[in-house]
Amino acid sequence: MLLIYAIGLLAQLFFSARVAIQWIMSERQRRVVTPTIYWFFSLVGAVLMIVYGLFRNDFSILLGQTLSYYIYMWNLHAQGYWAQLRPRFLRWLLVVLPVVVGAILVRDTDNLLQLLFHNEDIPLWLLLMGSLGQSIFSMRFVYQWYYSFRKGESVLPVGFWIISVAGSALIIIYGIIRLDPVLILGQSFGNVPYVRNIMLALRERREKAKEQCQSGFDNYQHTP
Repeated sequence: MLLIYAIGLLAQLFFSARVAIQWIMSERQRRVVTPTIYWFFSLVGAVLMIVYGLFRNDFSILLGQTLSYYIYMWNLHAQGYWAQLRPRFLRWLLVVLPVVVGAILVRDTDNLLQLLFHNEDIPLWLLLMGSLGQSIFSMRFVYQWYYSFRKGESVLPVGFWIISVAGSALIIIYGIIRLDPVLILGQSFGNVPYVRNIMLALRERREKAKEQCQSGFDNYQHTP
């Protein structure tokens, strides 16, 4: 059990490190930035969390990581890093990992249904709450991907951070009820950077709106 917790805590370490690095870089530039290392650490953390969720027989964790897994890859590709990842076979291993885990789970349908809906360690209502929290937390990356795809570059919009706060709150409650230190510690740290990124993003919006207003006023004054 200690080894399993160690894997989960290592995953949360990568997730926390990505947030800390992104936060520090954003504070330095006085705006929300999207460093490549954020997505690299996200992918490493996701791999470890998938392994952790598999050992813990926790469907909500597996669901949450799978939803965002390939979006991490897309962002790495959008920032030009994915093709540079070496050795090349490592990229293929990363691509097929969720498929392999899925194959392990569906190998025995009865055991899979038992895991999902009749796990004695996790009541159905708690499983649903945990899955909802993980889904919301992971949907932030779906939103981020959609926003970035339309914008044509990898960015972290303000909506991403708002969804992060909502999903994180549910996961913390789920972790407290399940007495899961990995989830509690991992999610508790992230809320401060999430809120701070919201503040930075909103301030950047106000400054841009002010600049546009001032520019429009100056153009009006110079109009013959």
